Amino acid sequence: MSVAHSPEIHAKLIERIPVVTGRGLHEWFDSLDQGPGLLRKADRTYWLADEYGLTHGYARAIVTEYDRRRRDRSIPAPRRSAP
Repeated sequence: MSVAHSPEIHAKLIERIPVVTGRGLHEWFDSLDQGPGLLRKADRTYWLADEYGLTHGYARAIVTEYDRRRRDRSIPAPRRSAP
């Protein structure tokens, strides 16, 4: 059973990932992109934790941040109206 982190805890985990894991977020995102293509967040979290020896908390933070940034990229920028 996974528990969602508060925004504050999530931000602290994300901030510490490079120090704790020795890899930056962009490297973890590349690993997710090149991984087995699992759809469920829980499956990707368990895969990341098992594959790379991460704690579940850090793996979940990486997957959550990956999804958040990917979702934000998919939102088209608002169009400016012609003057």
